Amino acid sequence: MPDRSGPRRTARVGTLLAFLAVLLWSPPAPAAAEGACRVLAPGASAAAERAVGAACEQVGRDVWYTWGGGHGQQPGATYGQVDPTDPASEHDPERLGFDCSGLVRYAYARAAGADVLDGVASQQYYTHRAAGRFTAAQGLAPLLPGDLLVWGTSQRLHHIALYLGAGHMAEAKQSGTKLMVSDVRLTGDYFGAVRVDTGPVDGHVLRTWGSGVWTKDRPSTAGARVYALPGPTTIRVGCQKHAEVVTSDGYSNDAWSYLPDYGAWMTNIYIQGPDWLEDVPVCH
Repeated sequence: MPDRSGPRRTARVGTLLAFLAVLLWSPPAPAAAEGACRVLAPGASAAAERAVGAACEQVGRDVWYTWGGGHGQQPGATYGQVDPTDPASEHDPERLGFDCSGLVRYAYARAAGADVLDGVASQQYYTHRAAGRFTAAQGLAPLLPGDLLVWGTSQRLHHIALYLGAGHMAEAKQSGTKLMVSDVRLTGDYFGAVRVDTGPVDGHVLRTWGSGVWTKDRPSTAGARVYALPGPTTIRVGCQKHAEVVTSDGYSNDAWSYLPDYGAWMTNIYIQGPDWLEDVPVCH
């Protein structure tokens, strides 16, 4: 008779392997839902964890996204405005809520006990309170809960959210939706992230004026553009030097300031104060 023990042994081994695979298999972790808004990884500062907690309180309350919401005199939900580019915003003036930067402002105001991140997404990302910056190419590996994720370009950052850890974020995404927890979107125009330091700021903290003002990689108008300040922004100046004469908006000045938080230079024309800034040291 033909020997069929080989096929039988093969079938038994296959059955055993399948059984072991069932025993060892565990289902993948489900995607974060709104109810899962919390710190999802270790390592963040106490202030960053408080910021996540404050944002997640609002997520848990079913608060609306409203265009312009959260930008009142004090941090907190406000009624929104109609965004002329978004038909879905028609009900935003009737809804009490936050836009993306309004939520970030509120979260860090609660965390710090002061309004440390007033402004739109660009101003928040380019804050002088940065403890660290991360490029899109670095992905999520170096990030901690409370870091701020931004989307857009160096000329215009249009969206910002709070990282929770484990690939998830809390955000005010768009008109017609509530505040939510989402998977981090690293595709498209994801720009990078910033870690916020809510403590005292050392150095010379000043304010700029003007809008769409480009900073440069060296003190020259021929320098490569680094990023554009969207409007008046609080900055920290490390030092200043005499370099190329710039004439703009009716002023001429050869003084340039180095902004260490951004690794960039700015003509003193756009920094509020005298042509040569008082008490700011000379760059060497």
